[in-house]
Amino acid sequence: MRVDIVTKEYPPEIYGGAGVHATELVKALRASIDVQVRAFGAPRNEPGTTSYGVPAELSTANPALQTLGTDLEIVTDVAGADVVHSHTWYANFAGHLASLLHGIPHVVTAHSLEPLRPWKAEQLGGGYAVSSYIEKTAYEGAAAIVAVSEGMRADILRSYPALDPDTVRVIYNGIDVEAWHPVDDPDLLAGFGIDPARPSVVFVGRITRQKGLPYLLRAAERLPDDVQLILCAGAPDTPQIMAEVEGLVRGLQETRDGVVWIDRLLPRNELSAILTAATTFVCPSVYEPLGIVNLEAMACGAAVVGTATGGIPEVVVDGVTGRLVPIDQVQDGTGTPTDPDAFVADLARVLTEVVGDTAKAAEYGQAGRRRAADDFSWQRIAEQTEALYAEVARTGR
Repeated sequence: MRVDIVTKEYPPEIYGGAGVHATELVKALRASIDVQVRAFGAPRNEPGTTSYGVPAELSTANPALQTLGTDLEIVTDVAGADVVHSHTWYANFAGHLASLLHGIPHVVTAHSLEPLRPWKAEQLGGGYAVSSYIEKTAYEGAAAIVAVSEGMRADILRSYPALDPDTVRVIYNGIDVEAWHPVDDPDLLAGFGIDPARPSVVFVGRITRQKGLPYLLRAAERLPDDVQLILCAGAPDTPQIMAEVEGLVRGLQETRDGVVWIDRLLPRNELSAILTAATTFVCPSVYEPLGIVNLEAMACGAAVVGTATGGIPEVVVDGVTGRLVPIDQVQDGTGTPTDPDAFVADLARVLTEVVGDTAKAAEYGQAGRRRAADDFSWQRIAEQTEALYAEVARTGR
């Protein structure tokens, strides 16, 4: 069987969980089937991988149109595949057209949903209407849709009620616990200004509305004075949210020490060292289909405090591998807390409880690493994905 995987993100151009997922899935699948990767971006030397850039004629076009132009470059090359599998709306158009043109089933993995990210209109302008149209069309034409959590599956069926529920399958994201593991490196921590002797709360993520960073920064004002806040945060969606985060960080740094902001993408070894030293990792997201970053933190032995939304409760076992923060959300697709002050207060309360009991936090971290290894291995995810490929290749759905 040959499967063509279409993705915007692929090494070395990765900036989010979808890219991590595609990379690790390809690696695991190639042990048993022929996988051709068709990725956006600069040329790559990896065998079985082809890169596609934006057509020169679209170099000044809206980013959504540039995406569609790249997709069109991909479609013809999918000829000969038994299944085409696309990741995110950026690649969905290529997968959908390749399915129609070549008469092969299209599998989509849903890493996020455009109807649940209306703030993307700030970033894409009218391109958000284009991305929303592409996603809806691809989902409704797909042979199968992979949801990365049960929470995501519910969101998909609510967002696209015309779908046949039987086509939406749950296959979790995974983690490589051999690659992600505890790393003890006090000298590296000192270079970042992190004191391993002090309790710390660590955030890792892009600066987007989805990730809830402004809520965390407001909650951090209430943390005990000895607690460090380590922010591995970059790639802002818009100048507006960047300005908001900069102002909040600056305010924190004026009133307390131990606020460290690392605004570049860190190599795995460096990030693993920071996560290993954390008293707790925090995921304050208001929208999170699953959250590979939670698995990365767990694999490094960190307790996880996460919002009880989306797929996070399927990863973080409350009171076992960390703690869940309650949230009541506006049902308008933004994920905004109905009472932002209450959410901030609850986030601060739970974080304070976890950092205040370092022995219990260490127990959470140990349980989290075991759970990551036992329940979220890429081998298991690849086996489930390959079985789905065989099913849709046989039945067409």
